[in-house]
Amino acid sequence: MTKKIALSALELAVVVEGGDARQAIDNTVAVAQHIEQLGYQRIWLAEHHNMEHIASSATAVLIGHIAGKTKTIRVGSGGVMLPNHAPLMVAEQFGTLETLYPGRIDLGLGRAPGTDQLTAYALRRRNMTAENSFPTDVQELQTYFSEANSSAKVRAFPGEGLNIPIWILGSSTDSAYLAAALGLPYAFASHFAPAQFQAATEIYRSHFKPSKYLAEPYVLACINVIAADTEEEAQFLATSLYHLFLGIVTNSRRPLPPPAELPSVFYHPEIQRAVNSMTAGTFIGDKNSLIKKLGEWLETSQIDELMITGYIYDMKARLKSYTLFKEVIDQIHP
Repeated sequence: MTKKIALSALELAVVVEGGDARQAIDNTVAVAQHIEQLGYQRIWLAEHHNMEHIASSATAVLIGHIAGKTKTIRVGSGGVMLPNHAPLMVAEQFGTLETLYPGRIDLGLGRAPGTDQLTAYALRRRNMTAENSFPTDVQELQTYFSEANSSAKVRAFPGEGLNIPIWILGSSTDSAYLAAALGLPYAFASHFAPAQFQAATEIYRSHFKPSKYLAEPYVLACINVIAADTEEEAQFLATSLYHLFLGIVTNSRRPLPPPAELPSVFYHPEIQRAVNSMTAGTFIGDKNSLIKKLGEWLETSQIDELMITGYIYDMKARLKSYTLFKEVIDQIHP
């Protein structure tokens, strides 16, 4: 029997074809409010830069906006790309968020730039080896949140003494070792990098050291989900997702398009392999097929929390997908 898991969502504030950044943000708020009523545990926002069709670049600002438009759901970063920021500034930003919305803020940390190398250069002010200090930067951030830092010359206000859960994010095996060594929860990006999920989580669990933050390993996995009333409708809605990943593979990014027939280039063997590799952590279908597919995957993965993201063009269909998927989870875990 698969163990009971928590259910959460990831948002990038994706701009749809014919829309703009404001609409993308408004849609993200609508998703947060909808899944809050459904009983989802948290919603995270992802940091990306120099991407015209993603509106989550100022991640902390967007977290505050969504937390202010909701009441109970946890809101956090999935994640903040720490090498782009000074740990003190992150401590102050999230200390402010936790002060405004106590008990509702999460801080997920990643080491990737969340962008291309030229933009990373602009963000990091020529410090292009910043990711090498990711482990020590995480610990510095923990220090700023600690009450033990009260006698230091550099302190975070607000932030010091606040209980803000820190998560380590990963899309390969590298961060699994760090999360295990620090005794922190681990979130894996199976929604775009599923190939190393099993290896990374095995490393994390086998190397985990209990800490004051966490007694046992805690694994969250993010997957793509498109749920609809029928299998045919779900597959049709999923063409928007496949167009999105096709744009990433061919470096021809565009707003999320409405569902439509895929172009012939999609079926080129090399491109098909690349897209299929990126979308292996994707679950598409009606409730019955999702119960079967997901039940098997959860039994194998033994994760503690499932985070989903849904690249669906139509908002009504998108919200319904979140509703149907909650029903899927409830049937897997009566």
